[in-house]
Amino acid sequence: MSDIRSLSPHYDVVVVGARVAGAVTAMLLARAGMRVLAVDRQGYGSDTLSTHALMRPAVMQLARWGVLDRLIESRTPVITTTTFHYEGREVPVAIRPEPGIPGLIAPRRTVLDRTLVDAASAAGATIVHDVSVRGLLVDERSRVCGVELRDDNGQARVVSARHVVGADGLGSTVARQTQARVKVRGRSSVAHIYGYSPVSSLGGYHWYFAPGLAGAVIPTNDGLSCVVVSVPTTRFDAEFRFNLAATRLAALDKLAREVAVHAAAGSPVRAFRGTPGLLRQGYGPGWLLVGDAGFFRDPLTSHGISDAMRDAEGVASALLADSEAAMRRFEDERDAFALPILEATEAISSFEWAIEELPERHKRFSDVLKAETALLAARSACDRVAPLSHAAHPPSRRSLRAPAMHA
Repeated sequence: MSDIRSLSPHYDVVVVGARVAGAVTAMLLARAGMRVLAVDRQGYGSDTLSTHALMRPAVMQLARWGVLDRLIESRTPVITTTTFHYEGREVPVAIRPEPGIPGLIAPRRTVLDRTLVDAASAAGATIVHDVSVRGLLVDERSRVCGVELRDDNGQARVVSARHVVGADGLGSTVARQTQARVKVRGRSSVAHIYGYSPVSSLGGYHWYFAPGLAGAVIPTNDGLSCVVVSVPTTRFDAEFRFNLAATRLAALDKLAREVAVHAAAGSPVRAFRGTPGLLRQGYGPGWLLVGDAGFFRDPLTSHGISDAMRDAEGVASALLADSEAAMRRFEDERDAFALPILEATEAISSFEWAIEELPERHKRFSDVLKAETALLAARSACDRVAPLSHAAHPPSRRSLRAPAMHA
């Protein structure tokens, strides 16, 4: 439980939400010397629904920020292969190691989110959990200028800030109260049924596809794998939602019988019913959106955490520059990546494909990500020239430089 009575009355930035997008935003801003408060309505280290699988862009970010080694030391398995299964046809792909990046990882959110929160706290950010945002403060110019907070004990507190960042998920309070415009809405909706099982013998990521059906086995912490079944939401409503465990096992039996055997002894299952992707307006007077609050795409392509980390750095850069032009550059850059990713995800999550053409759709999605990988490589090169401070005592704000934001 957090005691909000001890909070300062003013911060440079208040971040609403302290999972991946919010914690990374707070960490980067605090490392650059800003006074940052991040609040989250859930408890510290709590779990949340996730496919966990981090792709290369996310792992590149974690390595740049000095967090990857901590996650691997937390017994997060390193993934060196990924295999696509197309109704019995297997397409294995080796994960190319790079200096400082031995492979991919898929940490439990109890591990990933906690590690990022700890990194933000170590950088000087104030993080409080079990605290909800009840409303936004708005000044006489209609500019967001702070938040109204309430903790689980009913204690209330008002905190002012120059900027408020909404990192509070798809149902974002910040997006709702600022009436952030939806710029693009996807068409497809996919339901995902999650459970954890000891399927360690397979090794690596495994992705399974059949007409109207998909699945995944993703090794994570504690000797477990996240085992997922994915179907169009319409089919989920008709066949799955009232008996999740049995219908999930039946679907796994069709996709991969050896996985179904292990999954039968797994944990209780949970489901995300699905919703179409969306891209919201990225900023307005005194506020910005990051993570699923600003851009959500279906989890079937397992790229949401990468998107959140990439855009968190874009938000941090815009806030450090603190100008209308910088805010516009952030949104333009975000949209330049988000729109092709959303389109390529739709081509897969629509389930409107024949199995023989699906590998080409996966290749097109991979090609879309090459521009993102190039961006992150360029940011890494900038780190070596003018890195953000990682010192225990951040530098004076007068010495800040906004990181480059070239695609």
